Amino acid sequence: MFRILKKITPLLLLFPILLFSNLLRPSENNSVSPNTEIKTGADHFEKYLPLLKDKKVGIVTNQTGLLSTKIHLVDFLLEQNITIQTIFAPEHGFRGTADAGEQVVDGKDTKTGLTIISLYGDNKKPKPEQLKNIDIIVFDIQDVGARFYTYISSLHYVMEACAENNIPMIILDRPNPNGSIIDGPILEKEYTSFVGMHPIPVLHGMTIGEYGQMINGEKWLKNGANCPLTVIPCSNYNRKMSYSLLAKPSPNLPNDQSINLYASLCFFEGTNVSVGRGTEKQFQIYGSPFLPKSDFSFTPKPNFGSKTPPYNGEICFGKDLSKTPKLTRLELKWLIEAYQKSTDQLKFFTPFFTKLAGTKKLQEQIEKGVSETEIRNSWKNDLEQFKKKRALYLLYD
Repeated sequence: MFRILKKITPLLLLFPILLFSNLLRPSENNSVSPNTEIKTGADHFEKYLPLLKDKKVGIVTNQTGLLSTKIHLVDFLLEQNITIQTIFAPEHGFRGTADAGEQVVDGKDTKTGLTIISLYGDNKKPKPEQLKNIDIIVFDIQDVGARFYTYISSLHYVMEACAENNIPMIILDRPNPNGSIIDGPILEKEYTSFVGMHPIPVLHGMTIGEYGQMINGEKWLKNGANCPLTVIPCSNYNRKMSYSLLAKPSPNLPNDQSINLYASLCFFEGTNVSVGRGTEKQFQIYGSPFLPKSDFSFTPKPNFGSKTPPYNGEICFGKDLSKTPKLTRLELKWLIEAYQKSTDQLKFFTPFFTKLAGTKKLQEQIEKGVSETEIRNSWKNDLEQFKKKRALYLLYD
């Protein structure tokens, strides 16, 4: 049974020390409810501190692991005299500055001196020797609700390692900024990869705590193992609320608009079209040298989000979507239009597209000229079945 802690003990004083000042900038056309209304799992420290007292703790986190006071969870726990044994970092690293797919090496945190172990590359799952002196694991990472965003894949592997080594795990839950959207094709088993590990749609509409419960409940861990899991839920949160993140979840999602467009534009990562890496509008624009000249163009150059962006120094023609109204579904029209207008359709799709889609059908449908309405209708039955399963694990309205 999943445990949701309800016992409340006296609040402890927070020390408002700012570790990460890289705050997310809300986009102009994205209505944002004040985050002060929502308390994340990390803010409910009165519920998890008693579980960590006198324990050797491992923490899976990155730059998004902030309390509402902007103090990082690692710093806060150290101030509360909690013994942190190891920090485990997902894709993009503990500081969240590595490029997508960039190898992140193990090391030490320059501020605290704590050991950092990367969970990206060849070591996606904590090894028994890396867990040897750990009594409990805390997972605190902000997700964006898309199947191919790899933080939920890291969650799977950490849960699996905890199950195999009989180590209890706590998830400090956070709102899903795309939490009201359930859309896209369901991943087919034969296309399982690190950018898609489970039979879920592209947008799953769950928080990371709810998703952890689903991993356990659906027996997705190796050999159907069960992770001893506790979720510390958010309060004052429902899926219809807008939520502006406290920090960029990754280098190329700089604001609310990019997070909302991410799932729809990420399909371009499996094509010969750029999503704006190497610009200041990542995942808010798209373009390619193989699209017709238009009123909008951009030229990618190395920057904080990409050291070697696609089409570095080349003019790309496409569209600027930075002022697009907030999406309420997975949008395919830009992908379909780009394929139809491409001057090199034979090289439009790359093998990575099938991994992102989780099926070969989507590429086949687009190449055959199937309408967006027909494509969406082909997902309908699978989505209804997923929603029934999903309902078993929800913590919020």
